[in-house]
Amino acid sequence: MRKSKFTLSLRLVLAAAALQLGTAYAGNDVSVNIANGQKIFNEGKGDASACMGCHGEQGLGNDGMGAPRLANIGTAYIIKQLNDLANDRRVPAGMGAVMPGFAKALTEQDRHDVAVFLNTKDYEVELSDLKSLDDPANPVGKPELGKSIVLQGVKGKVPACQDCHGFNGRADRFPQINQQKYVYLVNQLNNWRDNSRANDPEVEKVGIMRGIAKKLSDADIKNIAAYLSTAPRVSPDGDPK
Repeated sequence: MRKSKFTLSLRLVLAAAALQLGTAYAGNDVSVNIANGQKIFNEGKGDASACMGCHGEQGLGNDGMGAPRLANIGTAYIIKQLNDLANDRRVPAGMGAVMPGFAKALTEQDRHDVAVFLNTKDYEVELSDLKSLDDPANPVGKPELGKSIVLQGVKGKVPACQDCHGFNGRADRFPQINQQKYVYLVNQLNNWRDNSRANDPEVEKVGIMRGIAKKLSDADIKNIAAYLSTAPRVSPDGDPK
């Protein structure tokens, strides 16, 4: 009985979250101008600086700046995040504090174009360098321990990350988190846990990511980030590339 209730609850969570994320893209009737998205990414527009300045020429992120990978993580997700930033539903701290202003400087069309452009980018793998990030005062996580949480979850505690994000973090309606930057993953899981980020889809007024993150220890968060940031790149059907 316990297992069936958990399975049903998880299915409801996935359905509701997919619907909320999907409307950010499917419900948008604006046309697509990939050239405009590419120009904004490379050169910026008005008060919005070039995305590549922090996220890299290929949109692969930067651990030193805490900037996430944007390339191929999902059009619907990026549109939602840019809209949330522009409407103060997501207000990052640190270096990310500039993002609401940048998003406000872009029109809805611009945000859409940037998101679609980013999802067309092919790229060479550029994994986080866990050895260089390791610090005796703040050791990095252990990929082998994070792998079990990502792929299997922790019984009675949290579901597997892949239940929403797909194998190694690849899915259509949820952001692709495999090979996301380690520092960004750690920061965001901590932000979900302490409620400083609260723009996740909600089910019965409970944020999905906030609810999960609150059940993770510091070690869990670092281990998950260590595995995901170095996980194999996979194609949409789950085959390694």
